[in-house]
Amino acid sequence: MLSAKSLFQEILAHDESFALFCSIAASGESQGGWENARIAALVPDSERELAPKITRHGADEDKHGRIFNALMKKRGLDPVPVPPETDYTMLLEKNGIGLAHEQLKRDERLTVQDIVTYLSHSRVTEQRASEQMDLLRKHFADHPDIGRAVKQISNDEDNHLAYCHEELLRFARAGHGRAIQRTLRACALAEIRIYRDVSLAVMAHMGRILGWSRARSVVLAVGIHAVYAYERLGGWRRMVSLKAPERRNALGGPASAEPEFA
Repeated sequence: MLSAKSLFQEILAHDESFALFCSIAASGESQGGWENARIAALVPDSERELAPKITRHGADEDKHGRIFNALMKKRGLDPVPVPPETDYTMLLEKNGIGLAHEQLKRDERLTVQDIVTYLSHSRVTEQRASEQMDLLRKHFADHPDIGRAVKQISNDEDNHLAYCHEELLRFARAGHGRAIQRTLRACALAEIRIYRDVSLAVMAHMGRILGWSRARSVVLAVGIHAVYAYERLGGWRRMVSLKAPERRNALGGPASAEPEFA
């Protein structure tokens, strides 16, 4: 039976597919770490109190990158090049979602609107990350090799999502509500399309590595397109709603130690 659990078990069991999976994940997390570090350094003076939380967010992302690299090292594997068509973070940036890297490379203060854009982008992408890690935690929390890493990263992603909700609600109360909703909608509609394209590309690479039949590859592609159809018809709305999170001040403290336990 083809399921998310059986699919990932197959990827996990094969060294080449596992190395590709971890390399893609590590690259995306490292890029996120760099972006957050730059944003923290450039926040406007009126939002300096937000800088430690953005720094914490970036530190968590860097930690996740190290964890994925450690998982490969434990198996005696080296990172592999990330195919451009599977680079979710860079594709988002190239499609104008979030703050452009060229802007972040300049030593110019960001505006409050830039921070709203950053938080809105993070609200959407952290929803995806939280859901993906929750799925892995559901099936692999007790796995002897990756269980601890999955639980650590999943908890962090839930914290990141809570932080985005809390800060965006604060900005909405300050009068930025319309801009937030407009930005969230644009980010969500772009993200679901890019996620579809990246998912198709990743599955194509995995299929070649694992020798999947054409029929199996077609079934997986149909499933990915079905998810996109659901999200395009209305599923994207879960990415733009805002509510007070159960976890308050989720990024208010220092990042936890990054145990390269893998």
